[in-house]
Amino acid sequence: MKASLRAKAFDEGFAGFGVCRPDAVPELSERLSRFVAEGRHGQMGWMAERMAWRGDPLALWPEVRSVVMLAEPYTPDHDPLEVLEQRDRAAISVYAQNRDYHDLVKKRLKRVGRWLVDQAGCEIKVFVDTAPVMEKPLAAAAGLGWQGKHTNLLSRDLGNWFFLGAIFTTAELEPDAAGEERCGRCTACLDICPTDAFPAPFQLDARRCISYLTIEHKGSVPEELRAKMGNRIYGCDDCLAVCPWNKFAVEAREVRYAAREDLLAPPLRELAVLDDAKFRAMFSGSPIKRIGRDRFVRNVLYAIGNSGDGSLRDVAAGLVEDAAPEVADAARWAVARL
Repeated sequence: MKASLRAKAFDEGFAGFGVCRPDAVPELSERLSRFVAEGRHGQMGWMAERMAWRGDPLALWPEVRSVVMLAEPYTPDHDPLEVLEQRDRAAISVYAQNRDYHDLVKKRLKRVGRWLVDQAGCEIKVFVDTAPVMEKPLAAAAGLGWQGKHTNLLSRDLGNWFFLGAIFTTAELEPDAAGEERCGRCTACLDICPTDAFPAPFQLDARRCISYLTIEHKGSVPEELRAKMGNRIYGCDDCLAVCPWNKFAVEAREVRYAAREDLLAPPLRELAVLDDAKFRAMFSGSPIKRIGRDRFVRNVLYAIGNSGDGSLRDVAAGLVEDAAPEVADAARWAVARL
């Protein structure tokens, strides 16, 4: 059954497959509690609110007997660090340069899950980053790889450019051996972080992470971090992009992960003037849409302030009276910087 399930998963486009028991990471709850107690989750209150479920898959669904973890590559066909040198352009995280992966991965998971239900007569639940499930530790326990010093999952076969999906099932499946940590003495991911978001190897303080600041953080970003954000307006790929294990990255099979031409390095001037309707139209079907126009334009204005391009001062000046306080504040900051 497990071999057939693996074959079905690969037929659907997944490139990594592993199984673990729901209690395979007993230290999960304690690690999460410590992370939240130290405040490193920032404004992500949902982490604290659902800690019991997130820290224990059996608390989320007591009937689960096996956790099937799947990986789907979104490897870029360009160097995502190059745009950082184009200061009048925006840097958007690779995963967000086209369709929302939540929808694409979940559809594949459901097809694989339905096949398992038909074959084994079991029950399932599928999750893709939208439920209180700790995908990365579970994927490591299932043998897909290990959590690197940047806390993301690494694989000897896939590098680190891949999404994770989980199928919880009542079926009894033989677990795989857990992945072994193979970072060695390498600290490339820690050294490149613009905001020093890693207090120590294998630890992340989300409050300093540019991905968190541009996506999850509401209101104005602390001033001491704005200059360090550069032109990154949605997410950050630095620690992923420099990982030596990416020499084993496999090509993405899903064409809808390929970057849209208009999102590879869009001009900051054009993005800053988007109103709500134009923002929604431009990012329809994109994960970027969920942060809303105000937070997005706030990020763009920080990038404008960091651009050193005096010709962008006028567009920032035009937003100093914006109705959104965080936009107006970012505009004033950008004008002062320029």
